[in-house]
Amino acid sequence: MRFASAGPRGGRSALAANILFSREHPQGVVARFGPAGGGFGPVANLRFVADVRNAAGTSVAWQPGADWARIEFPPLFAPPGLGADAPRFVAPYPASLLKLMVAVGLGLAVDARRLLWADVMPQLEPMITVSDNDATDRAVALLHRAGMVEALNRTLQQTWGLPTLQLNRTTARGGWRNGDGSGVGQIHMTAWDTVRLLWILDPQAPPAPWLPPGTTTLAPATQDRLLAVLAKQQLDEILSSGALRGLPGWVPGLPDAPAFAHKTGTTENYGSDAGLVAGPDGLRYAVALLSNLGSRYRPRFVGADDDRAATTWKLPALGAAVHALMEALP
Repeated sequence: MRFASAGPRGGRSALAANILFSREHPQGVVARFGPAGGGFGPVANLRFVADVRNAAGTSVAWQPGADWARIEFPPLFAPPGLGADAPRFVAPYPASLLKLMVAVGLGLAVDARRLLWADVMPQLEPMITVSDNDATDRAVALLHRAGMVEALNRTLQQTWGLPTLQLNRTTARGGWRNGDGSGVGQIHMTAWDTVRLLWILDPQAPPAPWLPPGTTTLAPATQDRLLAVLAKQQLDEILSSGALRGLPGWVPGLPDAPAFAHKTGTTENYGSDAGLVAGPDGLRYAVALLSNLGSRYRPRFVGADDDRAATTWKLPALGAAVHALMEALP
């Protein structure tokens, strides 16, 4: 999603694309956006189904040899009127990218005067900048204490029209992992709705055309605070790769933070990254990737594996290609 701002790159407008790949769509499928919402509403031509795990809590869809014909994927989102025979897409678990939703919930709680920044910041910064899981536990517990978890889900899905963003079955003690009854199969994100969430977070973006006039979003000061934390990201290792510079085979990606204000997510099965990129001459765009390219796809170096590499070098290469495309657009 590229935003064109007033200045050398023209008026306030937006250009967007969403391409999905999976074992069912190996050549890729272009997501089409319906005419509602100024052409930037939910995906109109695909059914999204949820990720799954087995009784032992293991993510099964992405294991080698997994037979998707034998897996029952629960529905996640389908546009009204789309037939059951329409193409489907299995939405990978977002991994720690889910912490972006938690951060937005904390911002909503501050705006609603249910929490103070003094309570929020000690959890927010480490949760985002180094993906600290203990800080995330405390942040989720804060949302429960403030009575904001269901309010966050309603805001994301109903008020802001982002139907695939769901933070489900977290616990009052701060649980959000598989072992807490949450995690895979309960917490959902897709790339397009994540990009549109970033649009809402960006005070420099044009007004979100799918939102009715007067829709309440985050206060400008809250937007600034959240973006400032995202810009302190220390894990430039997926779409950007500065944290991995010097490793064998290093591949440059998107600009690193602070130019790329973002959040990553990585597990053995999943690799995610999403944020806002700011460049010279008014260049500004939002990008989101959710994938099953987790740490088991990291390159194997001569002699030993180096666990500093988050995933395959193909992802920063993709980031570099996206950035080159954005720079080339008028």
